[in-house]
Amino acid sequence: MMPFDFIRPANAAEAVAAHGAEGEPRYLAGGQSLLGALKLRLAQPSLLIDVARLPELRAVRRQGDAVVVGASVTHAEMAVLTDIPALAELAGSIGDLQVRNMGTLGGSLANNDPAGDPAAAVLGLGATIRTDRREIAADDFFLGMFETALEPGELIVEVSYPLPSRAGYAKLRNPASGYPVVGVFVAETASGVRVAVTGAGACVFRLPDFERALGREFSGKALAGLSVPSDDLNRDLHATAEYRAHLIGVMAARAVERCG
Repeated sequence: MMPFDFIRPANAAEAVAAHGAEGEPRYLAGGQSLLGALKLRLAQPSLLIDVARLPELRAVRRQGDAVVVGASVTHAEMAVLTDIPALAELAGSIGDLQVRNMGTLGGSLANNDPAGDPAAAVLGLGATIRTDRREIAADDFFLGMFETALEPGELIVEVSYPLPSRAGYAKLRNPASGYPVVGVFVAETASGVRVAVTGAGACVFRLPDFERALGREFSGKALAGLSVPSDDLNRDLHATAEYRAHLIGVMAARAVERCG
């Protein structure tokens, strides 16, 4: 690990101002991804800005027909939220106990790991990511492997999740890490049915064919016969692209069954 400076600002404005300093500053929340990268020298920031305790990033509130969750709220804290049961269930299935107690919503989204669970709920529910500068729709946020629409120094403040009429999440859990080999989040929202897949591609993505089928008949049977091309899916020691393509259909049907 290379040497770096560390600060703990009093508020989000101070954190953003500190990120404008010279060198290579980085925001630090739960550290479940960044600290590993530091140890392997895959990241070499000159300054770490601790945002885990900022009050503006720790709030959870009901706002109209949405639940708004601060970026520094941990997965374990999200697992006890009652407004969207599928979101709570997803949060409670993330990684292991340490990851859930230390990892944060904003940190996971900013990292955009191909196998990140939170991204599936954000895209599946059509959430809005609010930063210190703007609002970003979920459909515009996830750009590719470890790549998002965030600009340098932009800080995620909170995420607004619209309340669905029903939603469910199902995944094949990697037995070692707990992260999804494939995970599918299905939601019936005010704008229609949304189906989001994580763990299978470079980043989370939607399935329009599945959404149209469920829009006509919201049942697992409606997905029979649908398939996903394996060409652009992940291949690794855990699963082939072809197996992931098969799992998408299986997990989508299970997610529909879990909708409540």
